[in-house]
Amino acid sequence: MSNRFDMPDMPDMPTSEQPDDSTRVRTIRWHDPAIAFGAMRRMTGLEFLQAVMRGEVPAPPIGALVGYRFAEVEEGRVVVAFEPAEYHYNPLGIAHGGIAATLLDTAMACSMQTLMPVGIGFTTLEIKVNYLRPITIGAGELRAEGTLINVGRRVGVAEGRITDASGKLYAHATTTCLVYDTNQANQDRHGKAGG
Repeated sequence: MSNRFDMPDMPDMPTSEQPDDSTRVRTIRWHDPAIAFGAMRRMTGLEFLQAVMRGEVPAPPIGALVGYRFAEVEEGRVVVAFEPAEYHYNPLGIAHGGIAATLLDTAMACSMQTLMPVGIGFTTLEIKVNYLRPITIGAGELRAEGTLINVGRRVGVAEGRITDASGKLYAHATTTCLVYDTNQANQDRHGKAGG
């Protein structure tokens, strides 16, 4: 008796005794994130992201891990380019939803960062993602575009979309971010002098 969850015949899983032609290897290289953090503390958000895009400041390590790059950076808008690969896949044979969420979080939060003056940082408070179609290798290069909706003294809001070259929508999202003084946050984290 067959049920609706039967899977097609799959190749046998390799054992330690069998040669494994299915194994892939991926090497990731990144720069010490302290370099970028130090540069960010001396630049406006827009200056920092444009310097990263031009390769003048090392990109955050998450970009190397996931495989995205900054394609466009302007005030209130950031585009992250990404090509799905086999190493993004979940057991269903599609890119894990966390990949789309990471791309959208990056693009949306960075759209907010473009308006941050020197010494002001932000962090994501919440993100809401709607997945519309699966991301697969066949999609080609995808673009996650983040657009700022509003930023105030303490909170900012942005929206994002992942599209392919033809404009087909794969996912869309919104985010809320907390805006804070990076110098104050460092004092709180490391203790105030004499305290």
